[in-house]
Amino acid sequence: MKNIVLLFLSVIGVSLTPASLLRAAETPPNVVLIFADDLGYGDLGCYGATKVQTPNIDRLAAEGRRFTDAHSASAVCTPSRYALLTGQYPLRASGGKGVWGPAPVTAPLLVDTEKTTIADVFKRGGYETAVLGKWHLGFGKGNNDWQEPLRPGPQDLGFDYYFGLPVVNSAPPYVFVENDRIVGSDPDDPLVFLGRNAEDATPITPIPPEAAQRSPNQFGGAKAAHKLFNDYQVGTTLAEKSVEWIKERKDQPFFLYLATTNIHHPFTPAKRFQGTSQCGLYGDSIHELDWVVGEILSCLEDNGLSDSTMVLFTSDNGGMFNHGGQAAFTVGHRQNGDLLGFKFGVWEGGQRVPFIVRWPGKVKAGTTSNQVIGNVDMLATFAALTQQKLDKVEQADSVNMLPAFVGEPKEPIRDHLVLAPHKGTHLSVRKGKWMYIPQQGSGGFTGRKPGDHTFAGPPAVSFVGSVNSDIENGKIKKDAPPAQLYDLDADVNQTRNLYNEYPEIVKEMNELLASYAPPKQKLGAVKGRPSAPGKPAKKTQ
Repeated sequence: MKNIVLLFLSVIGVSLTPASLLRAAETPPNVVLIFADDLGYGDLGCYGATKVQTPNIDRLAAEGRRFTDAHSASAVCTPSRYALLTGQYPLRASGGKGVWGPAPVTAPLLVDTEKTTIADVFKRGGYETAVLGKWHLGFGKGNNDWQEPLRPGPQDLGFDYYFGLPVVNSAPPYVFVENDRIVGSDPDDPLVFLGRNAEDATPITPIPPEAAQRSPNQFGGAKAAHKLFNDYQVGTTLAEKSVEWIKERKDQPFFLYLATTNIHHPFTPAKRFQGTSQCGLYGDSIHELDWVVGEILSCLEDNGLSDSTMVLFTSDNGGMFNHGGQAAFTVGHRQNGDLLGFKFGVWEGGQRVPFIVRWPGKVKAGTTSNQVIGNVDMLATFAALTQQKLDKVEQADSVNMLPAFVGEPKEPIRDHLVLAPHKGTHLSVRKGKWMYIPQQGSGGFTGRKPGDHTFAGPPAVSFVGSVNSDIENGKIKKDAPPAQLYDLDADVNQTRNLYNEYPEIVKEMNELLASYAPPKQKLGAVKGRPSAPGKPAKKTQ
C-alpha cells in the first residue's frame, strides 16, 4: 500500500518529504558504496561503451536507477574522497586552504576527526562500518612517518574496520594496511621512509611498460609486508575481503565503503582478465572491476541480503588520458564518452561520472534520472536514509538526494554545485543548465603530446576530435573569451562557449562563485571580478 501511495505522489509531482520517505523505508537498508577509481563516464556498457563488457554493473543499472548528471566534487582523487566522506566541499579543508591535489606519501590525516562523516552517520544508526581499498587521505598528525600505530586514521572517522592500500596503487608504500597496522609488519624489520631515489628501497612486483606509470618504491625494510602486496592480486584481494566482511555481518545492519583501485594506473588486472577486452589492459581492468561488483552482488544474493541492501556505484573522477587511456582510444574506446576533457580538469569529462543506485522494491528498476547530484551529497542522503537529522554544521555542503533515489521529483533538488579541478584558479560552479568556469582551459593536467602520461587540455581535446569554440589545433585561440559559460542542456559536450552572449548570467555566476573562493585565492581573471573571497557561502539546498 505504501509503495502505491509513493508511486501516486511521484506521478502527480508531489515532493516526497524525508519523513514520508522514511515511513516508506520502514527499516533502513544495509548499504554498500562502491567507489571506483578514474572510471570515466563512457567506461561502462550502460553508459554507452562498446569495447568493454560490464554485465554486472549494467545489471545494477537495469535493476536500479542510473544518473546521467552526477558529479564528483573534485576531478582529483583525494579531494573527491574528502567530499564523499565529509559532505563538505574540499575547498573548505585544512582550515580553508583546501585540498586540491593527491595526498603525498607523508600526508597526515586530512579529515578533521571532529567532522561528521558518512561512517559516523551509520555508526549512530547502529551499523557496523568498514572501508576497504584505497584510502589516500593520510594518516597521523604532522608528517606521517609510517610508524605504527597509524593513527589517527579511518578508525577515528567512524569506521570499525579498515583494510587496503594506504595511498594509491601507483605510489608507495606498496603494502596493505589493516586497521592501524601494516599487514606483515615485523618489529625487527620496520617500514622505513627513505624518500625519492632511494637506492636501498625494498623490491616490489615487476610490471611491464605497457601497464603504465608507477612510482618507484621510496621505502626500505618491511620485506615480508612488501611480499604480501602483489599488484596483480589487489582486485581479487579486495573482493575476497569484502565478501568475507559482509558474510560475517549478515545478521546485523552494515555499511561497506569499497574503494577499488580499478581502473587507476598501473593497469595490472589478474591474469584471468588479461586479454578479455577489446581495448588492452585498460579495458581488462574494467572487466576486473565488473567482476568485483559481481562478487559483491553474488554475496548479497547468497546470503539473502539483496532486497535489504542499497548498492551504490560511482567513481571518484573522470577518466585519465594516460598511456592506458591512449592505447584504448586507438582501438575506438572513449573513456569519457563524447564529454570534453579528462581527469584533473573541470570540463565535464573530468568530473561527470557514472552513478547507479539499486534498492529492490524502493528504487524503481530500469530508470534514469537527470537530477544534478554530487558525491558530496552522500552525507545528507545517508542521514535521511537512517532517519537522522543533521545540524547545519554537520550537513555542510551536502544535500539530501534520497527523493531522487526512491521518487521522481519534477523539480531540481540542488540549487547549484561547486566543482573543483586540480588548480584552485579554476574552481567552477554549476547552476541549473549553466556551467561557469572563471578561466580559460580546464585547470587540469598539462601534458602536450601523445605519449605523455598527463596528456590533457587543449592538445588532447584536438587529438581525440572533440570540438570547442575556444580551441583550434590544440591551442586556446588568441581571441577566446577570458572565461567559459556553457548551456549543458543544449550542449553537454561543451562545444560552444557562450561567455560573450550572456553577460548577465556571467555576472550572476561570478557573484555566486566569489562566495566560495578560498582565502587568498584569486579565481579567474575576469574584468571587474572581486578578488576577495566574499562572505562565507550559505549551505545549498
